Amino acid sequence: MPLGLLALAIGGFGIGLTEFVIMGLLPDVAADFGVTEAAAGWLITGYALSVVVGALTVPALVTRLPRKNVLMGLLVLFIAGNLISALAPSYELMLAGRVVAALCHGAFFGIGSVVAAGLVAANKKASAIAIMFTGLTAANVLGVPFGTFLGQAFGWRSTFWAITIIGVIALAGILTLVPRSAGAAEGTPSLRAELSAFRAPQVWLSIAVTVLGYGGMFGAFTYIAYVFTDVSGFASSAVPWLLMLFGVGLFLGNFVGGKAADKALDATLIVALAALAIVLVAFALTAQSQLGTIIALFFMGGFGFATVPGLQMRVMRSAGSGAATLVSGANIGAFNLGNALGAWLGGVTIAAGLGYTSPIWAGAGLTVLALAVIVPAAAAAKRGAARGPVDDVPSGAPAAPEPARAS
Repeated sequence: MPLGLLALAIGGFGIGLTEFVIMGLLPDVAADFGVTEAAAGWLITGYALSVVVGALTVPALVTRLPRKNVLMGLLVLFIAGNLISALAPSYELMLAGRVVAALCHGAFFGIGSVVAAGLVAANKKASAIAIMFTGLTAANVLGVPFGTFLGQAFGWRSTFWAITIIGVIALAGILTLVPRSAGAAEGTPSLRAELSAFRAPQVWLSIAVTVLGYGGMFGAFTYIAYVFTDVSGFASSAVPWLLMLFGVGLFLGNFVGGKAADKALDATLIVALAALAIVLVAFALTAQSQLGTIIALFFMGGFGFATVPGLQMRVMRSAGSGAATLVSGANIGAFNLGNALGAWLGGVTIAAGLGYTSPIWAGAGLTVLALAVIVPAAAAAKRGAARGPVDDVPSGAPAAPEPARAS
C-alpha cells in the first residue's frame, strides 16, 4: 500500500472527527459560552452548510492547481479553523472556526479520491479510494467517542487541540508521502456533460432522498447527548461509550447496506428507510429506558448508514456513465444539507419546549418524507418513465464512498 494513502486516511480521520465529535461535547460547549441548546446546535448546522458551500465552490476555484498543493492548502484551512475553535473566547468566534474548517471538507474528499486513485495501478483504484475513506469511518467508530472522553476529562477545547495536531500530521504526511504527480493524469468529462446530468429527474429525486433520509437520522442524532443524560438517565461519563456503540452500528450498517445495494438498489433503500423510521419512533417512545436507548441507538446507526452507499450509487447511476463526478459531489453536499436540516429542525422543536426526545420525532418525520419520495421514484425508474442514464459508474469514481458529510 502506498504510504500516501495513509496520509489521506489521516486527513479523512481528522475531518470526520471535526464534523461529528461536537455532538458529544455540545452540552459542555453550550454551558461554557452560556448559550441555549438550540443556539449551540448552530455549531453543527453552520458546519454542515459551510461544507455544502465549500463542496460547490472550492473545486471550481482550484481546477488549474496541482492537486497535491490543493490538498495541502485545504489542510492548512482545516488546521486554522480548528485552532480558532480551540482558542475561541466567544460563541461567535467558535462558530467562525467551525465554518472555516468546514470549507475544506467536501473538496478534500473529492480531490483526495482522484489523488488516491493516481497512487495505484488501474485495477486497484477503487480499493485505494476506499482506504482513504476508511479514515472517515474510523473517525465515527473510534475518534468521536474518544474525542468526547478527552473533552469531558480535560475540557472541550482539548479535543479541538487534538484535532489540530491530527491536521498537522496529515499535512506533513501529504507533503512527504504523496507524489506531486499523483492524480495528474486522471481524465475528467467536460463541464457541459457533467451539467447535463442534472436534466435527469431521477438525479434530483435521489438528491432529495439523500437530504431527507440523512437529515432524519442526523436530526435525531444531533442532540443525542441530552437524551442520554436528561432522559435516559445515563451519567455523562457513559456518553463516549454510547457514541462508540452508535459508531459500531453505522460501520456494520454501511458495510451490509453497500452489499445489499449492489444486488437490489432501490429495494435496499426502501427497506432501510422504513426500518429507520420504525427504529426512531421506538427510540422516542422508549428513551426513558436505558436498555431501550442502547438497542435503538445501535439500530439507528445501522439502518441510518445502511442507506449511504445506496444513496451515493443511485445518484451516480442516474447521471450515467461519464457524467457522474459533479452529481456525486452534489450528493455529498446533499448529505450535509440533510445534516443542517435535521439539526435545525431538532433545535426548533427543543426551543418550542417539546423536550429532548422531540428531535427524534422530527427525524422520524423526515425519514417518512424520504420514503414518500423514494417509493414513487423507484416505481418510475422501474417503468422507465422518468429514468436518466443507468450506465455503470465511471471507473475513476468510487462506487459507494463513505459519507463526508458527508462528506
